Amino acid sequence: MASQHPIAYIDIRTTAHATEDTDKVLKAIRNILPTELLETVNFTATNLTGHHKNPITLIETRIKDKITAEKTFTKIAAGLSMLDKETLNNQINQHIEKANLYLRLDKQDAYANELKLGQTDPIHLRIHFKNQNQNEIIETCRKLGLLP
Repeated sequence: MASQHPIAYIDIRTTAHATEDTDKVLKAIRNILPTELLETVNFTATNLTGHHKNPITLIETRIKDKITAEKTFTKIAAGLSMLDKETLNNQINQHIEKANLYLRLDKQDAYANELKLGQTDPIHLRIHFKNQNQNEIIETCRKLGLLP
């Protein structure tokens, strides 16, 4: 492992569409985070306009504290089902680019406090690993429980 805390930061972002309650979308994101860290993570909301002039709110944060980032990663790893972990393991090369691991979690399931991979209207995560190549990132993911 390149360092004691291999995760440099985690970017989390999603959108709240006009038909969604922004507070519920924030709750979904907060459900990804370890409970004891909820007060330490701040979100920014940016108002955007969609293709059909509909209002969209972009909600994002960057978790820069390495311990907070690692605890968040570990919670996500613990929350995913073995099926999701095996699916991710089989597609891992499609999720890593440079020193980043990209994940998409289902927003509706996250709101219900369940962590599942998802493609439709997801919560996007970019997990940046410090000084690690693809093989090292995969090994770190195995050690931290994200991959079987």
